[in-house]
Amino acid sequence: MYSSTFPNCKSLNHFIMKDYFFIGIDVSKKNLDCCLLRNGTVIKQDVISNHPKSIESYLSVICVEQNIDAEQIVICAEYTGLYIYPLATFCQAGNYKLWLEDPTQIKYSSGLQRGKNDPVDAKRIALYAYRYVDKLKIYNHPTLSVESMKLLTTELNMLSVDRAKYQAQLSDQKEYMPDNVYKLKSKRLSVLIKELDKAIANIETEIENIVAKDALLSHQMKLLMSIEGIGKKTSLKMILETQAFTRFTDSRKFCCHAGVAPFSYSSGSSQHSKNRVSQRANKSIKSLLHLAALSAIQNKNSGLRVYYDRKVAEGKNKMSVLNAIRAKLIARMFAVIKSNQPYESNYTNQFSV
Repeated sequence: MYSSTFPNCKSLNHFIMKDYFFIGIDVSKKNLDCCLLRNGTVIKQDVISNHPKSIESYLSVICVEQNIDAEQIVICAEYTGLYIYPLATFCQAGNYKLWLEDPTQIKYSSGLQRGKNDPVDAKRIALYAYRYVDKLKIYNHPTLSVESMKLLTTELNMLSVDRAKYQAQLSDQKEYMPDNVYKLKSKRLSVLIKELDKAIANIETEIENIVAKDALLSHQMKLLMSIEGIGKKTSLKMILETQAFTRFTDSRKFCCHAGVAPFSYSSGSSQHSKNRVSQRANKSIKSLLHLAALSAIQNKNSGLRVYYDRKVAEGKNKMSVLNAIRAKLIARMFAVIKSNQPYESNYTNQFSV
């Protein structure tokens, strides 16, 4: 979940420059390279352990040395998956303003770069926060249920990939090795696949139990699955990607995140191309939305199937039409969450003429 706590006024930059300190942190598995900045000037750079106690001690020393409190510190770091967990949990508990930014965003905003090391990266992150403070998004750690489901889903995907790899070995190599060698290999792989099946089933059960015990997640799952084409996997992925629909404010922003929104590509009078989606997108949710779109048009009497047939008959590219259906499904998912009502295919607006 993201939110901004700074006042919306014309003197915002002056307010920030005068009263706030910025800490850029380059996160690694063991250490945090930190750069303290004020008014665009580096005050100090340090390396601390990536542990909550070390983070607490470091920030406490800064508050004492600079005679400030936690509310005057803005901490900016690149999102690096699991490694940001100690920093995120401590900042949430200590009421520090934590800004987790996309590494690509920081990279392309820093101009031409020569050389790279952790202290330099920390300084660049601090300068990014200082220069683009008007884009500040304060990070709120997801709920325990969502965090647990994310970790379990990551493990589930890893095991599923391994299972598919071993299964492919069984089916693809039988004709290309001696029978005695294949039988021994098949026996070993079958044992591994059986154990992976058990582990996958256990994780899926754990996820279902988490959803069942969390009233909000359970309710959101039911709302999403009321939409034609949306099943358990897609609804679960949507909840995780949106952090229970708190991370994104509307469907259009999520369409950009999922690589569904088309963009124009033109320059001057000589370079023009058709609108197309960006490759900078979350491919995992996009693939699930594609399967959901295909599922939604299987019913010949559904509205989306009628829409698909009409657009294809008009000469539209089939993949472009499917992409439009993905966007429609996203809009419907956000709509049912916002209205807190299941989807009704035959809904009629009471104010329509």
